[in-house]
Amino acid sequence: MAERGIAARIPSKANRRVPILHDPVLYRQRHRIENMFGKLKDRRRIHTRYDRSAHTFISAICIAAAVIFWLNQ
Repeated sequence: MAERGIAARIPSKANRRVPILHDPVLYRQRHRIENMFGKLKDRRRIHTRYDRSAHTFISAICIAAAVIFWLNQ
């Protein structure tokens, strides 16, 4: 990974002899995105993809994301 210029985003275990450096800001942002996908999957309509067209499916994702954002405030 180092040869390709890929940096670690997840912190290493506490008992690792040579710790891997990571960017805590990027890790926090990644965690938020993963939580958002987890909350979106809780919505049955999006999880099972009832909508046939891509436009309707994306619209349902946007509405669900707005509702989740609004409820968390």
